[in-house]
Amino acid sequence: MGLSRLAALHGVATSYSPSADATVSVPDGTVVAVLAALGVDAATPAAVREALAAAESAAGSRLLPPTVVVWAGEPLPVALAALPPGTELTVRPEEAGSAPPARMRTPAGDTDPAVSGAPGPASGAPAPGWWTEPPLGVHRLTARAPERPAESCTLVVAPARVPQPPLRSHGFLVQLYSLLSARSWGMGDLGDLADLASWSGRSLGAGFVQVNPLHAAVLGSPTDPSPYRPSSRRFPDPVHLRIESVPEYGHAPDLAALDELRRKAGELRDGVLNKGALIDRDAVWELKRQALAILADVPLTPGRRAAYCDFLAEQGQALEDHALWCALAELHGSDWHSWPAGLRDPRSRETARARGELLDRVDFHCRLAWLTDTQLADAQRAALDAGMAVGIVHDLAVGVHPGGADTWAQQDAFAHGMSVGAPPDAFNARGQDWGLPPWRPDALAASGYAPFRGLLRGILGRAGALRIDHVMGLFRLWWVPEGRPPTEGTYVSHDAEAMLAVLVLEAHRAGAVVMGEDLGTVEPGVREALARRGVLGTSVLWFERDWSGTGRPLAPEEWREGCLATATTHDLPSTAARLTGDHVTLRHRLGLLARPLDQERTQDGADTAEWLGLLSRLGLLPEGGGDEEAAVRAVHRFLLRTPARMAGVWLPDTIGDRRPQNLPGTWDEYPNWRLPIADAEGRPVTLEELAASPRLHRLMEVLSPRQEPPGARTAPPGARPS
Repeated sequence: MGLSRLAALHGVATSYSPSADATVSVPDGTVVAVLAALGVDAATPAAVREALAAAESAAGSRLLPPTVVVWAGEPLPVALAALPPGTELTVRPEEAGSAPPARMRTPAGDTDPAVSGAPGPASGAPAPGWWTEPPLGVHRLTARAPERPAESCTLVVAPARVPQPPLRSHGFLVQLYSLLSARSWGMGDLGDLADLASWSGRSLGAGFVQVNPLHAAVLGSPTDPSPYRPSSRRFPDPVHLRIESVPEYGHAPDLAALDELRRKAGELRDGVLNKGALIDRDAVWELKRQALAILADVPLTPGRRAAYCDFLAEQGQALEDHALWCALAELHGSDWHSWPAGLRDPRSRETARARGELLDRVDFHCRLAWLTDTQLADAQRAALDAGMAVGIVHDLAVGVHPGGADTWAQQDAFAHGMSVGAPPDAFNARGQDWGLPPWRPDALAASGYAPFRGLLRGILGRAGALRIDHVMGLFRLWWVPEGRPPTEGTYVSHDAEAMLAVLVLEAHRAGAVVMGEDLGTVEPGVREALARRGVLGTSVLWFERDWSGTGRPLAPEEWREGCLATATTHDLPSTAARLTGDHVTLRHRLGLLARPLDQERTQDGADTAEWLGLLSRLGLLPEGGGDEEAAVRAVHRFLLRTPARMAGVWLPDTIGDRRPQNLPGTWDEYPNWRLPIADAEGRPVTLEELAASPRLHRLMEVLSPRQEPPGARTAPPGARPS
């Protein structure tokens, strides 16, 4: 009982429910290991008793919790409304010097004070008259109650909801590396992204383009190609740069060397597009790294220098730490745990000395971050200029590589010896371990959520919207102790109210839409809490069934409005593969099926037939059965019948690509994250060919029937005058 109580006080679960009718106990050894990662000794009964006494004493004596959230226009939280009479509150604004501290005092005695303020939507109760709402932001709140010592906590004042998208919009979902153009250096880049946004916005009426995480990858070769296991989520990866678009390119002293690098890049591109080669991120980066080294020798113009200095000032210590990690990784390898002891601490004397000795390399990596940030802004500007209501939707990975820049620079914020994953479920009886160290909830709270806020500001500053991978992680995450299987993990809870408030606040400041990937096991109440704050969910057609009733496909009118509706995602089969059953054959070939092939085919065929039957009954498949391309169009007609605010089209679906970009459960068995977009025959297709594809235009006519102003749109091939 003592261990369970201690765990509960620190947000550590001692049991979990994989389904409504089942409860699984967490091994005591897991609970002890997780508590240790949170700085709590529970190794012996005596240690448990001591830690429990300390935790209960601290909880019982506190006037305020570590974080207080105030939603603008809503009733005060209990933590403030229930303060003792005569308590004096001081709110120090988050930005020193922006405003003087605000002071308030709760009424003394049992008087019923006058009230003022707008009623809150939850209970209709107005704010009390003594309360003056601080400006939006993260502040420091100090409370002084009579005959009690002063206490301070973090105060988050957030708007009630994140910005909302227009009533209806559609757009493309794409893994950027997979989208090669005639100008790419062997993989898709930010120039391709800007071009895709400009073309699809102007010619197809698209409202957004959603991309994979563009976070900085771990340096070294071979690099993990997964965009969901980065070195840093705070800064972008310069491998995505369009080299020729860097303003210094035309003034480089050695144009011959740049021409030779472009020639080699052309060979990489040709290999992927015409010779069956996989996308080789490491080879692309090596060429771009050499080109960027040449461009770094070109002096910046006064205006460019001023812009660069502004960027350095805005990013501050976080950028300097990131760039220093990159410089040190070049010398000592990409896992900081194996560096010389003195360099493992970002604030040590040895690290300070290295910072000075590597000043040129630190500046080089800072400049790369600036150049990439600038091209990200250019892509968003191109999207908005093309008439997109949202623009570029960036993706936030759930975590970072344990040896990367973020874990080195923010060591106190991460739980050492722990990895994020997922518990066993119907699809994976062994659970999952993603190899990503989690943030410590207590450390985040103690810092005023500084790491989370910095991360959000860095991404949202160049985004029209943000997709959060595994958005349930704002509430709780499955922690797996090092050396244990995923089945022996447990859930650790965040202060979800605080995490949501910070997210809503930063999205409001950026004017950005937010959507969450809420697929799989979702804790009760999570979707409702997200919807209340305007965070859209993700609804994938094949999973939208009446799971609590008939189990049949949900009619379009039964779908939720607050979501991004899609036919597939980067982790799922393409629509063509789903309709034809190719994905079952692929998984069988790789030994991933849990049942015999004939049983899997029968079940998959029945599921698909059920959906096609619904599409036919709704009149969405006028071409009849047996036509895979027509069925793809019918699926997207269905998405438009739902009330979903946003409809996403997986770009490979537009030309009948049968191959998934990522096949969960594989490593070397399948070329995850290395495939170019291809047509139904598996032939790689460039952005230019996509834009001219009759099949693509037939599909997009479903989503945005063409209304041609004279000469304003690009017609599909065959419709153009000769």
